[in-house]
Amino acid sequence: MQKTVFNKRTPIKFKQFGRKGYSLFACLRKEVLIGTLSVATLTCAKADGISVEPIKPDTAKTSREVRLEEVNVTGSRAPLTRGQQARMVTVLERADIQAAPVQSLNDLLKYAVGVDVRQRGPIGAQTDISIRGGNYEQITILLNGINICDPQTGHNAFDFPLDISDIERIEVLEGPAGRVYGTSSLVGAVNIVTKRVDGNSIDAHVDGGSYGYLNVGARAALAGKTSHSLSANFTRSDGYSRNKAGGLNADYNGGKAFYQGTYDDDQISVSWHAGLSTRGFGSNTFYGAKWDDQYEHTLKTYTAIQGENKKGRFHLKPSIYWNRSMDRFELFRNAPDIYPFNYHRTDVYGVNLNSYFDWALGRTALGAELRNEDLVSGNLGEPLSKTHHIHGTDRDYEYGLNRTNISFVLEHNILLKRFTLSAGIVAVKNSWNEMRMRVYPGIDASYRLGDNWKVYASYNTSLRMPSVTELYYSVGGHKADKHLKPEELAAIEGGIKYGSRLMEGNVSVYHNHCKNIIDWIRHTDDPDAPWESVNFTKLNATGVQTALTFHLNEMLPRQDVLRKLNIAYNYIDQNKVEKQGIQSQYALEYLRHKLVCNLQLHLWDKLNMSINYRYQDRTGTYTNVEGQVEEYKPYGIVDTRLSWNAEKYNFYVEANNVFDKSYVDYGHVPQPGIWVMAGASIHLDI
Repeated sequence: MQKTVFNKRTPIKFKQFGRKGYSLFACLRKEVLIGTLSVATLTCAKADGISVEPIKPDTAKTSREVRLEEVNVTGSRAPLTRGQQARMVTVLERADIQAAPVQSLNDLLKYAVGVDVRQRGPIGAQTDISIRGGNYEQITILLNGINICDPQTGHNAFDFPLDISDIERIEVLEGPAGRVYGTSSLVGAVNIVTKRVDGNSIDAHVDGGSYGYLNVGARAALAGKTSHSLSANFTRSDGYSRNKAGGLNADYNGGKAFYQGTYDDDQISVSWHAGLSTRGFGSNTFYGAKWDDQYEHTLKTYTAIQGENKKGRFHLKPSIYWNRSMDRFELFRNAPDIYPFNYHRTDVYGVNLNSYFDWALGRTALGAELRNEDLVSGNLGEPLSKTHHIHGTDRDYEYGLNRTNISFVLEHNILLKRFTLSAGIVAVKNSWNEMRMRVYPGIDASYRLGDNWKVYASYNTSLRMPSVTELYYSVGGHKADKHLKPEELAAIEGGIKYGSRLMEGNVSVYHNHCKNIIDWIRHTDDPDAPWESVNFTKLNATGVQTALTFHLNEMLPRQDVLRKLNIAYNYIDQNKVEKQGIQSQYALEYLRHKLVCNLQLHLWDKLNMSINYRYQDRTGTYTNVEGQVEEYKPYGIVDTRLSWNAEKYNFYVEANNVFDKSYVDYGHVPQPGIWVMAGASIHLDI
């Protein structure tokens, strides 16, 4: 069907659409377009300059592009569709997730050219995620729009209660996002959106492979006016390395369970979720090269409820959430008599109210959030006036920290036919260290030039409060400073995008100006010198990011093997480097060069293949197991996936690090060589 507008006002629901047949439909006063995004370049969704009145379709959006305009993505405080956003938002769709040769969200983000994924272990055992030269503490992680960051540390931020098969899409917002996501989103944010129930069904999958890897999971869904879904999975591995005594030290086992429900009628929409994640993993030399038998266990729970009214001029969307995180770290596995275990428990309570209304001059949004972070610990924080017993032990939590963050947001959006403008401010006050109210502004704009070219520009600011670890972790060769200042960042960005039937491309230039950046540094002239948490005075970073997508089946229509080729590159340069005698752990270690490529092939019938390549060149140094300081070396990794994709079932074989390269993402922790896995999944409608 090639008609753009149908005169139907009843809702239309798409459950499936094929490769060669495409549909366009319109709801009241809005336009909807459908197509695909690439996994290698993670093509950005940005403002198309669409007005609130029906307009002619953008010829730059061919049938090969995904522009599901009626789906809201969070690039602004007000709910705007993907076509209306003035902010660059990277969106990874469900089809891209299924095609990628990965088994965890952490691995999936490796193919995002602006994202730095630093692994200490595979399968998401522990992974630090950062954006555009920042560090793992400087991004906000959200689950269905709910902030699930842990104020204790960002090391375990990607410990989600759901399997990768539960994810509908991933939204990555690059750059400061204070007025969108609040504090912690200093250099960006990642929002995980789970699958909604669209029918009664049962799904199951099983995967297995190298190093004793096994993953088993299932999901059941029940649709109706009130819909429910429940998923669970278990993952384990013996790990790819051993300690000096020959025992396991990179092993992993963990279970996840996730329930979500929705209620919809003509007046309101309500959704809620509850999730649990428990895992234990060998930390070999994660926190020090001297000890190769470390171990860590985490238990996390997530609960939230959100609502929204559907009618009326003034729209309200309140939410309430509670997240709990429990962590036990063992410097020597199963040996508390040699070194006492570190225990921590964090409870985060939040109340959020977003609202918006439309009027003659556009759409205005108002928001407020109250977030309380409460931590009790065996060694972090100030002495408690009343201790709390540590369950299952003969010890008590003797230290802790409680702080409350209050934020208010005002934003206005102007939506014209070719021009989109979004501007606002966030005011923040935190009870920690008697911080005064601070205000951070931001503005985004985009303009469409003809049918194929689009330009955009933005200026945004944000802040981040220090984590409790940065403030108080003074054990195990570390010395923290509890008087650290909050980090602040201001960023400008400009770019241009081109799109046609045969190819797509974009290029952007950005500059980050950072104040009081927090890092752990060490004086290398003293072998016994501790790692100290400090504030850098200023740090400037300039970057260039570009991507190209070639639709090979359109460029070479007589063949059906070559489908798509994606190439993306990101370059960053900072004005500070490591000085002689000083080693940085995070702030001065960043990816100067990152290149990602993806080739998608259709081999025969339902048999498809994806080949992925990524090249990374990191600045900075690390101390190896012999105590010597080394520079990071560049490396290139090839991953591939071969899959048979039928309507109700799927079989696949995939290999990571095909050429068995030796490399490190973080310091002295070597990454595994070639890792081969195979699996199958099934979908049943009931």
